[in-house]
Amino acid sequence: MTNPVLSGQSAVDALLELLDLRRLDDDRFEGISPPVGPQRVYGGQVAAQALVAVGRTVDPARLVHSLHSYFVRPGDPAEPIVYGVENVRDGRSFSVRRCIAYQHDKPIFLMAASFQRQETGLDHHTPAPLDVPPPDEVPTMTERLSPYPERLGIWSVIPRPMDVRYVGEPGWVPPGGRPADIHQRVWMRIDGKLSDDPLVHAAALTFASDLTLLDSVLSVHGEVWGPGGMVGASLDHALWFHRPFRADEWFLYDCWSPSASGARGLATGRMFTEDGRNIATAVQEGLLRRVGG
Repeated sequence: MTNPVLSGQSAVDALLELLDLRRLDDDRFEGISPPVGPQRVYGGQVAAQALVAVGRTVDPARLVHSLHSYFVRPGDPAEPIVYGVENVRDGRSFSVRRCIAYQHDKPIFLMAASFQRQETGLDHHTPAPLDVPPPDEVPTMTERLSPYPERLGIWSVIPRPMDVRYVGEPGWVPPGGRPADIHQRVWMRIDGKLSDDPLVHAAALTFASDLTLLDSVLSVHGEVWGPGGMVGASLDHALWFHRPFRADEWFLYDCWSPSASGARGLATGRMFTEDGRNIATAVQEGLLRRVGG
């Protein structure tokens, strides 16, 4: 496995290469980071790679339905990440795995994930919000931020395999340029075509789920990222997969923050397909501090 060179391949191809972990033995895998990126490994990347690692030790007929994870240390993008997988249990219906990601012989990330054989049963979900314009009527991130090139932040340094379109103002506008809003709604999709492998789509959705969720805490206060605003880091991340989906088709990430205190903010997000099916739910707590504070 070689480092993806973004100048020679699409960002989606680069993402797929990041998810194509090298198997070291039966329960250990190695992942890499993009050669161009932020000073620490993007949390959604390590979570997606950990999901691929545990998923490769499970019967493919069993699909992931939940994952729970903690970010323990910042990841070093210049060093490979080793993912050690523990087989906790294979039952008649469920398989449970635990994964620890290591760099420099120290854990940087922990995940527990559960997989289930497909079954039928009761089916209901809360409806998708009605007052949201479709994705083709929402500006792209490039269009949103073109007046503020100095505010691009993480968007200027990480590979962008996702087409991300904020319905309202994103957290990368200048201070004072973002009205307070208790809702943060973002259209997303992988900006290319994926295979039909459900694990690839689950990993891609996991990658995307960490990208904008914590921003909903700032949205409540009209706050922004970077100079004049806030810096943050994910502390933990949980994701539940409810229904079949394709990560390369549009889904709405409907996010809000029920609480913030003690320099921590809690964010919740529901993901809906364009036809209104609730495909996943995410919850995350993050550390948030004022720049220079």
